[in-house]
Amino acid sequence: MLRALSTHLFLHQRLHPGLLEQAGRAGAQAVEIFAARQHFDYTNAEEVRDLGAWFRSSEIEAWSMHAPMYPDREMGRAGAPAVNVIHPEKARRIDAMDEIRRALETAEHIPYKNLILHLGKRQDTWSQRTVEYSITALEHLGAFARPLGVRLLVENLTSEPTTPEHLVTILQMGHLDNVGVCLDLGHAHMTVGVDQAIITLGAHIVSVHVHDNHGAKDEHLWPGDGTIDWPAAVGALRSLPAPPAAVLEIGHSLGDAPAAIPARIEQSFHRLA
Repeated sequence: MLRALSTHLFLHQRLHPGLLEQAGRAGAQAVEIFAARQHFDYTNAEEVRDLGAWFRSSEIEAWSMHAPMYPDREMGRAGAPAVNVIHPEKARRIDAMDEIRRALETAEHIPYKNLILHLGKRQDTWSQRTVEYSITALEHLGAFARPLGVRLLVENLTSEPTTPEHLVTILQMGHLDNVGVCLDLGHAHMTVGVDQAIITLGAHIVSVHVHDNHGAKDEHLWPGDGTIDWPAAVGALRSLPAPPAAVLEIGHSLGDAPAAIPARIEQSFHRLA
């Protein structure tokens, strides 16, 4: 499996090459850029060009970008609405897709291959409306992403529309053969279970968000610090038709000393070997 690190680990810092080089020294072959404006301002042309130039000169691959979850620099804490492509209000859905397109435009300079997309928020429910809005969003954003060389990957969350079973239903009903899945192991552990999620999603899985929890809260812990059965999870992932990328998506507020982070990254990759 491709070893990648999500910059979610550094969300409280401005993204710069030094952080990416630190990931490489700890064994990461690739990165997933977390598109949050306080961390990586995807609307800043100079910042985007500089990061693109770094990737073109580096052996570290730009594997994916996580689509923005909020349009502001405070992750919604000041009242900005969440980016929600299946919101009941049409204006909110349009605003959400516009924000995601702004992030997608960075692929003109940063050569990432996949965009990780959330279909709604935790409170969204499963309905015919949800299915229709999800398919519309994926068709619209997919048409924008394809010429940029980017594939959409939908992520299982803890909401009704994003259970593994419902994600498969959305992809099948929309005939969205070019859209894959990013399996979030932490979210699966909190809901249907890791093994069942892998069985249900199967060949749709292109990438995997790797983090741990105790089954009740989305803690984004280092692998082994929660209750996921990692030998079983790794074995199930290795049984898939094509090995997915393994992307460490660790919380940025766990309190790890900066000097300890490279060793923790390395240990996590070793656990996945």
